[in-house]
Amino acid sequence: MNYGFDPGVFIHLLCLVPKLAALERISFGDMLEKVRDFVRQNPGLKARTIAYRLGFERSPVSALLHAHKDTFQQDEASCWSFVPPAELRVDFGGKTWLAAKDVEKLLRMAGSPLDSPCQRVVFSLKEGSRMMLEALARLLALSNQLAHGGKTVLLDFTESRSTATYLDRLGFFDHLNAAIQVLPKRALRGRSKEFKGKNDGLIELRSIDPTKEDRDVPDLLERSFVRCAGESYSVAVSTILYELYRNVLEHSGSQTPGLAGLQFYKASGRIQAVISDSGAGIVGTLMPVLEARYPDVAKKIASANSHPGVTLLKRVFSSGGISQVDHDGRGTGLKISGDKAKKFKATISVRQSDFELRILHTDDGVRFASATGLVRIEGTHICFDFMLKLDAPGNAL
Repeated sequence: MNYGFDPGVFIHLLCLVPKLAALERISFGDMLEKVRDFVRQNPGLKARTIAYRLGFERSPVSALLHAHKDTFQQDEASCWSFVPPAELRVDFGGKTWLAAKDVEKLLRMAGSPLDSPCQRVVFSLKEGSRMMLEALARLLALSNQLAHGGKTVLLDFTESRSTATYLDRLGFFDHLNAAIQVLPKRALRGRSKEFKGKNDGLIELRSIDPTKEDRDVPDLLERSFVRCAGESYSVAVSTILYELYRNVLEHSGSQTPGLAGLQFYKASGRIQAVISDSGAGIVGTLMPVLEARYPDVAKKIASANSHPGVTLLKRVFSSGGISQVDHDGRGTGLKISGDKAKKFKATISVRQSDFELRILHTDDGVRFASATGLVRIEGTHICFDFMLKLDAPGNAL
């Protein structure tokens, strides 16, 4: 919308702003950055309010806003807001192996794709970088959720074509929404189907029907794990993977299929098994029933100083006994899997809509680590992460 802004005034302001900024004893660049960050976080304010809140005079702030109509937009009430970019872009890189925490950090820096006003989202994997399975599962879930919500999504592997080949082998593209664009091109060779089941160290991503239990999925993960780690792990890992799988199903509440897969990184002896679902999530289904079914637990969570979802999940893993349904034996799965994982010195991560809880089993016992304020990814995304003790360790990932 044109509010009668004169190009001649624009040129005059471009000359004026640096001088006015100098009077404020702040560089033009620093003032622009401060105003940009403030308006992005506090849209809908007038120039004088913005200036007052930042401790500047009104004149230089007003001049700066008018001089950068490509960055700031003014409505009919003379209130200012940030001009949203045409697209939200996230470049994944910076190290050879990107773990889930690295991907989460880069997503948070770019802003939440699901909540962004941008209708086009681009995910680009930079040259020399690869993603661990846990990170890939989250990227796949987020991409599909964006496409399902009507946004245009582009996955750019132009700089990392070897990763695109691996993703084809993993079955990533078999489960990627057909509307999502892939560069340089979407793999059509179907390596996951051609080589399915021919590598004990890789379980191609398998679809999980959230409406019915399929014991073949956790059994398949268990067999692969045991072939890589040894028979001594069979009973315990079977219980862990089954209980994690069952919990994802129990708290899905969705018709959209989930995913499961496994990758053994031979050089480092690391095994990651992932179970991912884009439904309501564990906390999303338990929190609404707490007040009626578990009032004491609800009070403790309400009085806690930490994130309520983190507090609830800690309780579920530590004590169990919390379920959305009135049925004997329900609500104990995560506790059982956690108890078994103690023998492995393993880590179980549980990613919910905007936070993550990691349960770390060490020689000193069990400890919890959490990350809050994550970008929104709906559902439950679990990873069982285990390090084998190698006689001759290779290069760690």
